[in-house]
Amino acid sequence: MRLFQQYRRGRFLILSASRRTDLPAFYPDWLLRRLRAGYALARNPMNRAQIRRVPLSPAAVDCIVFWTKDPLPLLPFLPEIDRMGYRYYFQFTLTPYGPALEKNLRDKGAIAETFVELSKRCPVLWRYDPIILNGHMDIAWHTEQFSRLCDKLHRHTPQVTISFVDMYAKVKSPLIRPITENEMAALAGRLAEIAGRCGLPVKACCEAMDLTPYGVQRASCIDRATVETLCGCAVAALRDKNQRPGCGCLASVDIGAYNTCGNGCVYCYANHSADAAAANRKRHDPAGELLLGEVGEGDKVTAQEAQSWKAGQTSLF
Repeated sequence: MRLFQQYRRGRFLILSASRRTDLPAFYPDWLLRRLRAGYALARNPMNRAQIRRVPLSPAAVDCIVFWTKDPLPLLPFLPEIDRMGYRYYFQFTLTPYGPALEKNLRDKGAIAETFVELSKRCPVLWRYDPIILNGHMDIAWHTEQFSRLCDKLHRHTPQVTISFVDMYAKVKSPLIRPITENEMAALAGRLAEIAGRCGLPVKACCEAMDLTPYGVQRASCIDRATVETLCGCAVAALRDKNQRPGCGCLASVDIGAYNTCGNGCVYCYANHSADAAAANRKRHDPAGELLLGEVGEGDKVTAQEAQSWKAGQTSLF
């Protein structure tokens, strides 16, 4: 049982960096500049005229969740982030796919070594997602590849999260096909068995199908237990109602922007197209308040409220 000396209530600011793009891989300079400045501006992707001014001081941010497929460019900045007093962990996606599906990633063996090195300094949660099936990458292939990665990573992560590819309208590739529920059940059972032998729980992210009969729990990628352990206190943050149905994540604030990721993944939900992402990356200003673009005439900037209760004291940022 965990015992805490503090209890935080109200608005508990968790920074998501970022579900919308790979900030650690492509924008570490901008991210560190914003942490030094103590704030960032984030444009509402559903209403571009709305911009939030998000407080980023260590006193305002209770926890940072980094989402990435390759954090290597961020690693040199972590000592300074540590000295500034931030608490953080990584959601680290590592799959066995090659450049046909993930065009711009480094060699996966080298990325696995980065995973191991990163795990020596902070919690790293492994993501094996999305799972894609086709004529070559069948259940047997995934069984072999997942087993190989488990052997490499199981000592360096507390869990593995899986999901099956979503067939968005823009996902048009002969390398990706719909996956049946029978295939999901069969593969989930095999992955749970493999990970179980390594002592890793397997969790499923936002899957409509209940995979618990096959040994796969439901995931909350920004979950209460991880955040509480990292912060050393209980939290009363609420579920994030802005995420997809089935998502159990705690509420967070995202400072990323869609159509800016350079990984080049064929199945990507966050880029409309590779050309749009490339064009936007050229427009990026590392010294800008926004990840992409500037505040324009007609934009409305409002402050993101954040309250944190620490040792019985209340602060408003």
